[in-house]
Amino acid sequence: MNKAFVRESDGEDDEDLQPALRIPPGSRNYITPAGHARLKDELEHLVKRERPHVVEIVAWAASNGDRSENGDYIYGKRRLREIDRRIRFLSKRLDIAEVVDPLRQGDNDQVFFGATVTIGDADGSENTYQIVGIDEADASSGRISWISPLARALIKSREGDSIRFQSPVGVREIDILEVRYETIR
Repeated sequence: MNKAFVRESDGEDDEDLQPALRIPPGSRNYITPAGHARLKDELEHLVKRERPHVVEIVAWAASNGDRSENGDYIYGKRRLREIDRRIRFLSKRLDIAEVVDPLRQGDNDQVFFGATVTIGDADGSENTYQIVGIDEADASSGRISWISPLARALIKSREGDSIRFQSPVGVREIDILEVRYETIR
């Protein structure tokens, strides 16, 4: 069969995503205003700058003749597919995004999406986490996804509560020391 009629996997299905990036069925794609702006900026960059640049390279490489051994053409086409896949992904995520501003929570001592929570562990260590959207989570920066085990255990608890939850390393007990709502950058 001709390769032109064989459909490549475009990676659009949620099953193709890492488990940490999948949105639970029936859930909304909550995201902070800063996270929404970053996704929009990335999409705009890909559409207006990156993709046209790669198209130019592919067109130039195609004009050089034999495409079967033309590295610029082959790798350019591959990069173009990657960019198109990312554009589709970002477009879908932005279409279903529900922007939640943490500052609208006011002076609330209960943990919800967008909260910045300081917790104390049994060994006396303190850590601060911000509960953010799936696409903006970064554990090294203290931003955890609202679907992570820790965030799910924290949601709806209050400042001063002690909670137990199943973490990847086993059952942990933590104390909620502080809950605040601030701008997430």
